Amino acid sequence: MLKTIAAAMLISAAAIVAAHAEEGGKVTIVTSFSKDVTDPFKAGFEAANPGYTLDVQNKSTSSGVKYVDETKGNNQTDLFWASAPDAFDSLKSRKLLTKFKPSVTGLPEKVGSYPVNDPDGFYFGFAASGYGIMSNDRYLEANEIPKPAEWGDLTKPQYYDHVAIAAPSRSGTTHLTIETILQGEGWDKGWGTLKGIGGNLQQVTERSFGVPDAVNSGQTGIGIVIDFFAFSAQASGFPVSFAYPSVTTVVPANVGIVANAPNQKGAEAFVNYLLSEKGQTVLLEPTIRRLPINPALYEKAPEGFPNPFKDQRFQSMITFDADVSKKRTDVVDTLFDQLISFQLDKLKGATKAIHATEEALAKSDNAEARGLLQEARSLIAAMPITAEQAASQEIRDAFTGGEQKTARQAELEQQWAAFAAEKYAAAQTKAEAALGLID
Repeated sequence: MLKTIAAAMLISAAAIVAAHAEEGGKVTIVTSFSKDVTDPFKAGFEAANPGYTLDVQNKSTSSGVKYVDETKGNNQTDLFWASAPDAFDSLKSRKLLTKFKPSVTGLPEKVGSYPVNDPDGFYFGFAASGYGIMSNDRYLEANEIPKPAEWGDLTKPQYYDHVAIAAPSRSGTTHLTIETILQGEGWDKGWGTLKGIGGNLQQVTERSFGVPDAVNSGQTGIGIVIDFFAFSAQASGFPVSFAYPSVTTVVPANVGIVANAPNQKGAEAFVNYLLSEKGQTVLLEPTIRRLPINPALYEKAPEGFPNPFKDQRFQSMITFDADVSKKRTDVVDTLFDQLISFQLDKLKGATKAIHATEEALAKSDNAEARGLLQEARSLIAAMPITAEQAASQEIRDAFTGGEQKTARQAELEQQWAAFAAEKYAAAQTKAEAALGLID
């Protein structure tokens, strides 16, 4: 009898161990976040969930989406974790995410005017993110440059060669910033602002964290970034400031479980951890400093830390339309590359000539020169396609080749690059002619 009981106990214990073993193991996550963000979460998650190991694979948002899509036939990824909500919409529409109901309840339904979670339960907001302007205070003082507060400030002559941005085709957060400007100002005015900033750029980086690194080190004075880059830099002692322009937005950074996840239970455990008080508290660590989605956590935040659930400035931000963004993501990113990133020298040359003419006109007015200068500005602002064309199925279909570029995509890229080169050369010529007319 005792032997039978003992055997039963051993079987029961073995079953418990086996059950725990099944609930442990490797949890693979594809994320655009840097190690400064992922390492504290990895440590916290593994401590709170013994038996699990978080395997972090860092990829840009766009390449991460492509990776999940291309490996769906033999999926090895459990979670996708990034800032860009339109990336999650894209994954959802391709049936690459699976539904889940977190155990954590009572969190807000919206941040600003934006829904925190996918209404169908395919992905979940764990932090809020705003977009704006980061500046190095010492750099600005040394170069006698005023602190910028609005996107339009960055188009002014005093900011020439002092601004950095990441390529939106390589950075999901920069894409959101670009799209926010386009939605807030409208297609034509928005691109005018972006090209005005583009003409003052010192550099275009390949990854989003290259911009705050350049600002922190004083390599450049100003960077267009997501807010937490500036807040974590401030916590680390860097002399930096951050401004939310009036045309900006706050949206949730998200996490979603990939369809057919190899470790479904581990993926669920990570989502629950992110939304728990322990996980939310990690957001306030100095190396991260993201805006928690749990309003109660702001009581633990450092003095002056933004609160999107109370600060009035967040209530007046624009409502970001993820559907509009999703329809034209590839087109907008390609336009930015072909009109700005890959034409930077030509754009800067034309912009410098315009700045020089403006300065001369301020000292000695000339009607004919002003007319030529206006023509030069119009040439730079000109766009090869309209907002309606950018969202049209015809144009969107050209960008569906994945890693294999379609012939139509290559044709459009060449057309847009040639359009920009021609307009910028003509603009520089007119600006220089205008300068020659001024006494």
